[in-house]
Amino acid sequence: MLIPKRQKHRRVMKGRIKGPATSGNTIAFGSYALQSMGQDRVTSRQIESARQAMTRYIKRGGKIWIRIFPHTPVTKKPLGLKMGGGKGSPEYFVAKVRKGTVLFEMQGVSEETAREAMRLAAHKLPIKTRFIVREGET
Repeated sequence: MLIPKRQKHRRVMKGRIKGPATSGNTIAFGSYALQSMGQDRVTSRQIESARQAMTRYIKRGGKIWIRIFPHTPVTKKPLGLKMGGGKGSPEYFVAKVRKGTVLFEMQGVSEETAREAMRLAAHKLPIKTRFIVREGET
Protein backbone atom coordinates (compact mmCIF):
# COMPACT_ATOMS: atom_id res chain seq x y z
CA MET A 1 0.00 0.00 0.00
CA LEU A 2 1.05 3.58 -0.62
CA ILE A 3 1.91 5.64 2.47
CA PRO A 4 4.19 8.67 2.88
CA LYS A 5 7.75 7.94 4.06
CA ARG A 6 7.63 10.94 6.39
CA GLN A 7 5.27 13.84 7.13
CA LYS A 8 5.69 17.42 8.24
CA HIS A 9 2.48 17.38 10.30
CA ARG A 10 0.99 14.27 11.90
CA ARG A 11 -2.63 15.45 11.88
CA VAL A 12 -4.32 17.41 9.10
CA MET A 13 -7.71 19.14 8.98
CA LYS A 14 -10.36 17.59 6.74
CA GLY A 15 -10.79 20.51 4.32
CA ARG A 16 -13.02 20.57 1.24
CA ILE A 17 -12.45 19.28 -2.28
CA LYS A 18 -13.90 21.98 -4.53
CA GLY A 19 -13.61 22.86 -8.20
CA PRO A 20 -11.99 21.13 -11.17
CA ALA A 21 -8.38 19.90 -11.18
CA THR A 22 -5.97 22.51 -12.55
CA SER A 23 -2.96 20.17 -12.68
CA GLY A 24 -2.71 16.45 -13.30
CA ASN A 25 -5.73 16.60 -15.60
CA THR A 26 -4.09 15.50 -18.86
CA ILE A 27 -2.39 12.30 -20.03
CA ALA A 28 1.36 12.68 -19.39
CA PHE A 29 2.93 9.21 -19.68
CA GLY A 30 0.76 6.53 -21.29
CA SER A 31 -1.67 6.23 -24.18
CA TYR A 32 -4.84 5.49 -22.18
CA ALA A 33 -6.03 6.88 -18.86
CA LEU A 34 -8.76 6.77 -16.22
CA GLN A 35 -10.03 10.25 -15.35
CA SER A 36 -12.27 11.18 -12.41
CA MET A 37 -15.64 12.78 -13.07
CA GLY A 38 -16.31 13.74 -9.47
CA GLN A 39 -14.45 14.59 -6.30
CA ASP A 40 -13.83 12.40 -3.26
CA ARG A 41 -11.16 10.98 -1.00
CA VAL A 42 -9.54 7.79 -2.34
CA THR A 43 -7.84 5.61 0.28
CA SER A 44 -4.50 3.88 -0.22
CA ARG A 45 -6.32 0.52 -0.03
CA GLN A 46 -8.65 1.51 -2.89
CA ILE A 47 -5.70 2.66 -5.03
CA GLU A 48 -3.86 -0.62 -4.40
CA SER A 49 -6.98 -2.69 -5.13
CA ALA A 50 -7.53 -0.87 -8.45
CA ARG A 51 -3.85 -1.33 -9.36
CA GLN A 52 -4.03 -5.08 -8.66
CA ALA A 53 -7.21 -5.44 -10.75
CA MET A 54 -5.56 -3.74 -13.75
CA THR A 55 -2.27 -5.64 -13.41
CA ARG A 56 -4.05 -8.99 -13.19
CA TYR A 57 -6.15 -8.26 -16.28
CA ILE A 58 -3.26 -7.14 -18.53
CA LYS A 59 -1.16 -10.08 -17.22
CA ARG A 60 1.92 -7.83 -16.78
CA GLY A 61 1.72 -6.97 -20.48
CA GLY A 62 1.83 -3.18 -20.47
CA LYS A 63 3.01 -0.42 -18.16
CA ILE A 64 0.81 1.28 -15.54
CA TRP A 65 1.34 4.67 -13.92
CA ILE A 66 -0.45 5.69 -10.72
CA ARG A 67 -0.96 9.46 -10.90
CA ILE A 68 -2.38 10.02 -7.39
CA PHE A 69 -0.70 9.57 -4.02
CA PRO A 70 -2.34 9.37 -0.57
CA HIS A 71 -0.60 12.19 1.35
CA THR A 72 -3.44 13.12 3.71
CA PRO A 73 -3.74 11.25 7.03
CA VAL A 74 -7.24 10.47 8.36
CA THR A 75 -7.57 10.18 12.13
CA LYS A 76 -9.97 8.08 14.16
CA LYS A 77 -10.60 7.80 17.87
CA PRO A 78 -10.95 4.37 19.51
CA LEU A 79 -14.43 2.89 19.89
CA GLY A 80 -16.21 3.51 23.19
CA LEU A 81 -14.23 6.63 24.14
CA LYS A 82 -15.87 9.64 25.79
CA MET A 83 -15.98 13.04 24.10
CA GLY A 84 -12.93 15.30 24.40
CA GLY A 85 -9.37 14.25 24.97
CA GLY A 86 -8.02 15.72 21.73
CA LYS A 87 -7.87 14.45 18.20
CA GLY A 88 -7.42 10.75 17.41
CA SER A 89 -4.35 9.07 15.94
CA PRO A 90 -3.89 8.57 12.17
CA GLU A 91 -5.58 5.39 10.91
CA TYR A 92 -5.07 5.50 7.13
CA PHE A 93 -4.05 7.82 4.29
CA VAL A 94 -6.15 9.31 1.48
CA ALA A 95 -5.61 11.13 -1.80
CA LYS A 96 -7.92 14.10 -2.31
CA VAL A 97 -9.14 13.73 -5.90
CA ARG A 98 -10.76 16.63 -7.74
CA LYS A 99 -12.96 16.50 -10.85
CA GLY A 100 -10.84 15.88 -13.96
CA THR A 101 -7.82 14.35 -12.21
CA VAL A 102 -6.08 11.55 -14.12
CA LEU A 103 -5.90 8.59 -11.73
CA PHE A 104 -4.14 5.87 -13.75
CA GLU A 105 -2.38 5.69 -17.10
CA MET A 106 -1.54 2.68 -19.24
CA GLN A 107 0.62 1.91 -22.28
CA GLY A 108 1.76 -1.15 -24.22
CA VAL A 109 -1.62 -2.87 -24.57
CA SER A 110 -4.50 -2.65 -27.08
CA GLU A 111 -7.31 -0.16 -26.50
CA GLU A 112 -9.86 -2.92 -25.79
CA THR A 113 -7.59 -4.48 -23.15
CA ALA A 114 -6.87 -1.09 -21.57
CA ARG A 115 -10.56 -0.18 -21.55
CA GLU A 116 -11.56 -3.42 -19.80
CA ALA A 117 -8.68 -3.18 -17.28
CA MET A 118 -9.65 0.42 -16.44
CA ARG A 119 -13.31 -0.65 -16.09
CA LEU A 120 -12.32 -3.29 -13.53
CA ALA A 121 -10.21 -0.70 -11.68
CA ALA A 122 -13.05 1.85 -11.71
CA HIS A 123 -15.28 -0.60 -9.81
CA LYS A 124 -12.81 -0.45 -6.91
CA LEU A 125 -12.96 3.35 -6.62
CA PRO A 126 -15.55 5.53 -4.83
CA ILE A 127 -15.86 8.06 -7.68
CA LYS A 128 -17.33 8.06 -11.18
CA THR A 129 -14.63 7.82 -13.83
CA ARG A 130 -14.21 7.83 -17.60
CA PHE A 131 -11.76 6.23 -20.01
CA ILE A 132 -9.75 8.68 -22.12
CA VAL A 133 -7.29 8.22 -24.99
CA ARG A 134 -4.33 10.48 -25.75
CA GLU A 135 -4.78 12.75 -28.82
CA GLY A 136 -3.22 11.24 -31.94
CA GLU A 137 -3.79 7.65 -30.72
CA THR A 138 -6.49 5.15 -31.89
